[in-house]
Amino acid sequence: MHDVGVLDSEMSGRRGDPAAGRSPALGGRGSDYAQLSRQVRAAGLLARRRGYYRVRIGLTVGLWAAGWAVFALLGPSWWQLAVAAFLAVMFAQAGFLGHDAGHRQVFATRRANDVLGLLCANLLIGLSYSWWIDKHNRHHAHPNQVDHDPDIVSAGIAFTPAQASARRSGPGRWVARHQSALFFPMLLLEGLSLHFSSVSALFERRAERGRSWWVESVLLAGHFGGYLAVVFWVLPAGQAVAFIAVHQGLLGVYLGCSFAPGHKGMPQLGPDEELDFLRRQVLTSRNIRGSCWLDVAMGALNYQIEHHLFPSMPSPTLRHAQPLVRAFCAAHDLPYHESKLTGSYAQVLRYLHNVGASAGPGTTT
Repeated sequence: MHDVGVLDSEMSGRRGDPAAGRSPALGGRGSDYAQLSRQVRAAGLLARRRGYYRVRIGLTVGLWAAGWAVFALLGPSWWQLAVAAFLAVMFAQAGFLGHDAGHRQVFATRRANDVLGLLCANLLIGLSYSWWIDKHNRHHAHPNQVDHDPDIVSAGIAFTPAQASARRSGPGRWVARHQSALFFPMLLLEGLSLHFSSVSALFERRAERGRSWWVESVLLAGHFGGYLAVVFWVLPAGQAVAFIAVHQGLLGVYLGCSFAPGHKGMPQLGPDEELDFLRRQVLTSRNIRGSCWLDVAMGALNYQIEHHLFPSMPSPTLRHAQPLVRAFCAAHDLPYHESKLTGSYAQVLRYLHNVGASAGPGTTT
């Protein structure tokens, strides 16, 4: 398996050491992060939350299983579409739990976190854990940095004016020009896209066929085989197809609506632009204001600034770290971006509209 250590501020070199991103032109301002880190550690905000995660794992797995139990008991019925919606939520919650495991937030050992991550990602939701870790590592190392952050590279959405103007076909330019209106409908395909990328990534690694490859492949095959077998065994073909469409479509919308507000529409860095770790993470991230229920709904990804500064911080602690980080940013004249959820979506759509305008009219080639 690829190195599954998601970026942590304590890692070295290209893996996310704050000092590694320090620019001499900035006068060694990376030391600001060291000051903040000491405050966070002194407040005990990096301590494990074992009790919290025991309860969360139990609830997530229990509700995931309960959803499938209701599915089996209900049998052929169009009410299964409501079950599909519930399972979309539980698949996403399992994904958030796998995200925390990938960041080493849950257990003290790497192996235990990886086991949890593999079970949540590959088995419960059909997502390659190693593929996601590799992609997520690069995102954390270079958030919103052109040519480096894989989260601003997409065949469907143009995230930079250069990407929009590079569209050569008529349909491609049309999609770019209307991408703000198409953004949420396109999220209906995000779940299928994640599944496809996961299978493709393992297929590309088929030559290695090591133990980790076999583990991931078996778990992923078990998920897809079991998922399709159960759905088509319980439901007639028409209802089965409708169930899968609703389930996968809502899963994509849920995940996309949880991830997009954190960075989309925030400042982007040029390919060769250098900032110290603190500023690179804070300036490109946006927090979403809300209650503890929003924390649950978004898997605590609404605290994107704190999460990017301290990836291994347990997700329930991010809310408590926010006042400290906000005050530190204010003391250092560093913009700290917050928005309501609806406001963040408006900013994302406005940004996509402006970028899409760079596509121009164009003709099919």
